[in-house]
Amino acid sequence: MQNGPPIIGVSPAIVRVSDLINHVADTGLNIVISGETGVGKEVIAQNLYQKSPRKGKPFVKVNCAALPEGLLESELYGYERGAFTGAEQKKRGKFELANGGVLFLDEIGDMPILLQSKLLHVLQSGEFAPLGSEKEFKTDTWLIAATNHNLEDEIKKQKFREDLYYRLNIIKIYIPPLRERTEDIPHLINYYSQLYTSQFNNRSILQPSSRILQKLSEYYWPGNVRELQNVLKRVLVLGSWDDIIDGFDYGYGSSNDVRQKSEQVQTQIPSSNNSIFKNGQAPDLESFSLKEIKKNALDKVEKEAISYILEKTGWNRSRASKILKISYKTLLYKISELGILPPTT
Repeated sequence: MQNGPPIIGVSPAIVRVSDLINHVADTGLNIVISGETGVGKEVIAQNLYQKSPRKGKPFVKVNCAALPEGLLESELYGYERGAFTGAEQKKRGKFELANGGVLFLDEIGDMPILLQSKLLHVLQSGEFAPLGSEKEFKTDTWLIAATNHNLEDEIKKQKFREDLYYRLNIIKIYIPPLRERTEDIPHLINYYSQLYTSQFNNRSILQPSSRILQKLSEYYWPGNVRELQNVLKRVLVLGSWDDIIDGFDYGYGSSNDVRQKSEQVQTQIPSSNNSIFKNGQAPDLESFSLKEIKKNALDKVEKEAISYILEKTGWNRSRASKILKISYKTLLYKISELGILPPTT
């Protein structure tokens, strides 16, 4: 495959990601790349591949969220002729096609639980069997997975296998959202401006003024780098930044607002009971468990923090999830799990 896009940015977070890639690209260890939608997880996977000894071998991508369970299984492992109705000829699966190279499993958090057990078997044994075949085939594949889910939370909800998580998550690369590394925005604009100028009949993108850059740094960027790319394409076509900036929805609050509120949470959360024990009562020595105590303490902190943010946002759960830097689904799960109740009117 051709070289993928470079990693653009000067923020400490992106520098750390680049350094980590240089350290692990030649190891062949399973890697999980995590981060919000649009941060560039596939770019990281391609850079790992390009810097690895497997460069020049196949780089095969599978989007686990794009296919239903039956199709995803046949896509990964292939099938023999007659394996099921409509299987009129043999098909090679992605594990076979990626042999010797890289298999990039995008959105691994959306893989159905039943298929996770089969993937675990392949990772443990290095072998797989196509559908309809009794013969297992060896595979030498470097597995790189990506997700916008919090897999630890998915494990708690029994939507992701814990044993698979630890098999996959030997190396973890986290890509922070764009709003947390706004110093990278000018560098991303320079790179994609040059790229799009060559792609769109040499149309040039007007470089943003300091005022525009300030506005860009204050925006929340829910779509991250992918959203910035789309903004640049619109600027290229329309020839103006102002109309684009005026159309920004600041309903999430600016990046600075979110950072300030997050810092305030750490210092302003009220504490009604400092006991680390459940219900304020220490257990007897026979049932004393440090693991249980740690869980109780964590639940207490999370409940107070989430309750505080929900109160301050008027129980706007979408906004609260942004301030807490967790997904909306995770917030709903924690509200239910921790027994957080809305105020009565």
